[in-house]
Amino acid sequence: MIKEFKEFAMRGNVMDLAIGIIIGAAFSGLVNSVVNDLFMPLVGAALGDMDFSNLYVPLADAVPEGLALEEARKLGAVFAWGNFVTVALNFLILAFIIFLIVKGMNRMMRKKAAAPAVPPAPTKEEVLLTEMRDALRTIAAK
Repeated sequence: MIKEFKEFAMRGNVMDLAIGIIIGAAFSGLVNSVVNDLFMPLVGAALGDMDFSNLYVPLADAVPEGLALEEARKLGAVFAWGNFVTVALNFLILAFIIFLIVKGMNRMMRKKAAAPAVPPAPTKEEVLLTEMRDALRTIAAK
């Protein structure tokens, strides 16, 4: 059973998947930073320094308006529409960034595929047949 597991775990597909997950986790941190540190401040500045994540409608009488969302949640139910807007904007920005990356990769792959392929060298048989043909032509010309 251990031998079977080792064969399964060392297959190319499993290793590729593991590497993809590791790179994906690292890439996730990078993309989250781009979204949270670069794009969201610009969106907030464009809309008047607004922080969407703390916008909510209190659903319980015990929740006064003006509290931070986390404090309001501790006091009772809230309709956190601003947090949803923030998450939706993050998703849209993330999807657009991934689209641009995939588009760039596809463009690079097309350029790579469009490069003219060098014709393969003739095989030994072809070289030998060519030499025989040339020798027969030389004999026939005499």
